[in-house]
Amino acid sequence: MSAPTMKAIRLHEFGGPEVLRCDEVPVPEPGPGEVLVRVHAVGLNPPDWYLRDGMPGVPPELRPPVRLPVVPGSDVSGVVAAVAADVAGLSVGDEVFGMLRFPSFDGRAYAEYVTAPAADLARKPAGVDHVHAAGAAMSGLTAWQYLIDLGHDHPNPLQAAQHRPVPLEAGMTVLVNGAAGGVGHLGVQLAKWKGARVVAVASGGHERFLRDLGADEFVDYTRTRPEEAVRGVDLVLDTVGGPGSGRFLRTLRRGGTLYYVFFAAYDAAEVARLGVTTSGTQVRSNGRQLAELGRLLDTGTLRVAVDSTFPLAEARAAHERAARGHLRGKIVLTTDAR
Repeated sequence: MSAPTMKAIRLHEFGGPEVLRCDEVPVPEPGPGEVLVRVHAVGLNPPDWYLRDGMPGVPPELRPPVRLPVVPGSDVSGVVAAVAADVAGLSVGDEVFGMLRFPSFDGRAYAEYVTAPAADLARKPAGVDHVHAAGAAMSGLTAWQYLIDLGHDHPNPLQAAQHRPVPLEAGMTVLVNGAAGGVGHLGVQLAKWKGARVVAVASGGHERFLRDLGADEFVDYTRTRPEEAVRGVDLVLDTVGGPGSGRFLRTLRRGGTLYYVFFAAYDAAEVARLGVTTSGTQVRSNGRQLAELGRLLDTGTLRVAVDSTFPLAEARAAHERAARGHLRGKIVLTTDAR
């Protein structure tokens, strides 16, 4: 009798969206500490296209090893289909969501079935569908680990000191750059949940969306320079990074902090002169933190915005949508799971 098969999106070479291929492959079997998940939805994230491109922007010494062909993706929501003998707390039929094996680039999420470390999963909130749950994992964990609780003690190769979230409280001002994106729109909501005043920076078409999520002030960066419009900020969460990130140093009060989610370089002399600090970290899989996020999603304290959905087989079109930019929330792939 032949082994069961499934559809999976695989990379046989690195390149643009056209290298994403829909293949028929064997359904994997869970190893120790794992469960098999029948995938209903897959959340897309920037590391997916970094992997597809061959990670040219990642310093060679920081690139994890990748063997082709590889199934990209890390964020899933689905139903447990099988459980390894040593796993407790999860059973066949449980609805779960999670970010798998990150930052290893070995999540294998773009598939109809995926094996998942039980420790990377949380129960899907009953009031949240699979599409929105899949969109919550990496973006939610990134915002949580930057703003609320790091949750691990892994060193960061890009800075000497361990990242320490600033305790957020009423009266503080938090600026979120890239506020309409996956991490950004959840960061806005987490900061509001903690009582902070939130300044959202995005393009003008996103103002109503972000004010509905709780932003107190909105800056349209296409019309106004944020560093000229905003002063006295306690904390900047810059989800965009890159060479333009340094301008946000000038929005901070003395003693304030800038968190960078993506690679960014700062003038050390300017940082010292302004009396501010910068910090970054690497998001890591964490089922316990996902469970906390799940409770906030279930009560409506957090909402996941979905920019668009595509069938699994149309992963190429989903990546093309991501490349066009100006996303409002998350792109999600769906399967025909019932």
